[in-house]
Amino acid sequence: MGAIAQFMATDHRRLEALLIRATAVPDTVDPALFEQFRAGLLRHIALEEKVLLPAIREAQGGSGHPMAGQLRLDHGAIAAMLVPTPTLAGISRLRLLLEQHDEVEERAGGVYEDCDSALAPIAAELLNRLKTYPNVRTAPHVDGPLVERHIQEALERAGRLAP
Repeated sequence: MGAIAQFMATDHRRLEALLIRATAVPDTVDPALFEQFRAGLLRHIALEEKVLLPAIREAQGGSGHPMAGQLRLDHGAIAAMLVPTPTLAGISRLRLLLEQHDEVEERAGGVYEDCDSALAPIAAELLNRLKTYPNVRTAPHVDGPLVERHIQEALERAGRLAP
């Protein structure tokens, strides 16, 4: 595993640990820990959307990574799932999507390995950009049937799990 893949996979593990801690007490979501997870996950998505995917597109002469479209659809669905107030059912559904999404990135021959290969000449610069990327500001949660409909539509566009 190269430096970029290792950095990004380590961030996945950090986020997973936060989510585990946020749901450690049975039938409860710790709001403060969930907010740390939420902000961290949105930052992680920004790292991919604003740093890695543009860098790989440039390195490949504008063609971009073949999984970029799927990643963007997944990111849209993940972000939509972070809008409502967290519930155990919603977190369970989010975990399933994250498992599917992370597999595409972390598996052998996956997106992160491709980034390590295509971006090797600028890996040190990219790692610095990833490490120093600013935190993402989060908005208050919004609940209601329109939010749930938006989540379902985003999941359908991404071709991911049903509710």
